[in-house]
Amino acid sequence: MPIKRREVEMKPTRYGYGEALVELGASDPNVVVLDADLSKSTMTKLFAEKYPERFFDMGIAEQDMLGTAAGLAIEGKIPFVSTYGVFVAGRAWDQIRTTICYSNLNVKIGGAHGGISVGPDGATHQALEEIATMRCIPNMTVIVPADAIETKKATLAAARMHGPVYLRFGRAPTPIFTKEDDEFVVGKARVLRDGTDVVIYGAGPLLYEALLAAEALEEDKGLSVAVINVHTVKPIDVDTIVEYAKKCGAAVTVEEHQVMGGFGSAVAEVIVQNHPIPMEFVGVQDRFGESGKPEELLPAFGLDAETIYDKVLKVLERKGN
Repeated sequence: MPIKRREVEMKPTRYGYGEALVELGASDPNVVVLDADLSKSTMTKLFAEKYPERFFDMGIAEQDMLGTAAGLAIEGKIPFVSTYGVFVAGRAWDQIRTTICYSNLNVKIGGAHGGISVGPDGATHQALEEIATMRCIPNMTVIVPADAIETKKATLAAARMHGPVYLRFGRAPTPIFTKEDDEFVVGKARVLRDGTDVVIYGAGPLLYEALLAAEALEEDKGLSVAVINVHTVKPIDVDTIVEYAKKCGAAVTVEEHQVMGGFGSAVAEVIVQNHPIPMEFVGVQDRFGESGKPEELLPAFGLDAETIYDKVLKVLERKGN
């Protein structure tokens, strides 16, 4: 059934990344930014315009860029490496694993164009696997912010902590639904909506679709649906996930990523070890992305509020409601 939608402020999450880098540049002279010939897309152009002496365009040479960032980190700099997530996590995975994470170097990686909502760029540019490949590396922190406001907070928080961090952000404008004064703590999930019948765990902009589905389920079915923003995929907030698994007894995970190995798998690992309950997974089902407008691709890939709505009803059948 169609879900009611309202007009909301829209802004690409990558804007929050660019804005945070400028703020960091002003507060810490050790912050440097590297980009792989995509500064307009990653929004690092904002930093480059303000601090050109601390900005390095490495060209389309992702492996070299990560190696250079490692050297800068050894010398006490705080390098932010920026390009499309599919390129940095794919082409430079060995450098991330062996050069950066093995030595626990203080390199921050901005992975742009996460998910299929990249749109017309198509399958080659839509990062759908990199949460899985990043979270399996020791010492790596993985953060998937929900909107532009949270992306800015996540970027600032990444600079304050030591060690490798992967930050995922998107291309298209997405709803802003967090507030400037909302607390952001790495590794601590946030309850966006309380509930007792079923819990939806999500990471990234698709959380807005989860909120729409939760509101519709309450209005249509009288269901009490909790929605949890698990923005830090690693280290994941075990306590909050288990608390709501016990409280609700059924769960749905929502992510703009392959269902295998990604956010949903991370949540399932926690639940199966601590409090097994019925689960359903909303995500990309073992297929490559394709070109199209974001508003066309999300329903085509089963990543919209309507699909989440149906998954909640399905998991509640398994729960016995």
